[in-house]
Amino acid sequence: MKYDKAEMNNQGENNINRQIGHFLQKEELAGRTEKITISSLSGDGSTRLFFMIKTENTSYCGVYPAHHDNKKGLAEANAAFRIGSHLRKRGIPVPEIHAFDPVSGFILFEDLGETLLYDYLQQTKENSGGYGPELVELYKEIIEILLYMQISGSVRFDRKWCWDTQRYDKKLMLEKESGYFIQAFCRDLLEIKEFPDGLNDEFKLLAGRAARQPAVYFLHRDFQSRNLMLFNNEIRVIDFQGARLGPLGYDLASLLIDPYIQLPEQIQQELLEYYLEHYCKYGLDDRAFLRGYPYLVMQRNLQILGAFAFLGFQKQKIFFRQFILPAALSLQQQLAQPEAKDFPKLRQLTDTIMDLLEQKRGYISVAAE
Repeated sequence: MKYDKAEMNNQGENNINRQIGHFLQKEELAGRTEKITISSLSGDGSTRLFFMIKTENTSYCGVYPAHHDNKKGLAEANAAFRIGSHLRKRGIPVPEIHAFDPVSGFILFEDLGETLLYDYLQQTKENSGGYGPELVELYKEIIEILLYMQISGSVRFDRKWCWDTQRYDKKLMLEKESGYFIQAFCRDLLEIKEFPDGLNDEFKLLAGRAARQPAVYFLHRDFQSRNLMLFNNEIRVIDFQGARLGPLGYDLASLLIDPYIQLPEQIQQELLEYYLEHYCKYGLDDRAFLRGYPYLVMQRNLQILGAFAFLGFQKQKIFFRQFILPAALSLQQQLAQPEAKDFPKLRQLTDTIMDLLEQKRGYISVAAE
């Protein structure tokens, strides 16, 4: 067997090369004399290791857990394998899993190419000068996939597969969304030291209202344009290893307020109405959905700001920095809606945030170029 060295610069990565080759042989996915080319891929916000693996006859995407936390990494890998296999059986368009090694956590996925929905839409926007009707039609197709995944994916879903938490609940909202927002975004990035009195009470109120929604459906929890791909002109869903049970509105919010794309408000509303049309076909109560949806939107937006601040500055993943201002503007717009009237302290904080972002615009925008 021959290896092509491609972007593999240290002993650890060379060992991974050999492990991948032996694994392909063991699974009878490559012959012993077949040439194998292995190259590193970007992991976006993930700490996992991604590889493009090409043999003479086919290609795969290989994923290794992050090395710095093996126990956690193995749990995440097992979740990816179990959840991905489950979704595939339920008819949801996720990549096929060709093989999984429970000892190392290595997963061999179908190669879906390189076209993220984000990339496709950016190219479309550049070519046409904006988003046309074809964008709405594509998003409607995605919404149908999403709703089917949320409902069908919850059938025989085993919560023991989940590696982080088994359910999206109030505790998670306070720790990993509003808490993340305060620490990574407000304190660490913007260096805010004083917060309005009663802000924590508002976060508890917000989480309480969001938690009223039934958390019994399949929740991807990061359903946005960089976790959707176009392969052979079909939408495919990736990065599902963080799934758990949760409310229906959260993944829809992730899709519609996605800062990478910045859908105009009127398109968001049109797509929300389209979702509700199909939602009602499942015999579900759209009025109950709408009562909880605005609060799930705000929760998601808090999570986004925390994540972009952490990834963009603490992890020095510069790509994410350019989306902080759009995400902050989105939160400000949400807090101007009638449903947000009980959150004056959060509105006050958001006004402060916008002032600070304006002052730091050069720091954030220049670093993002």
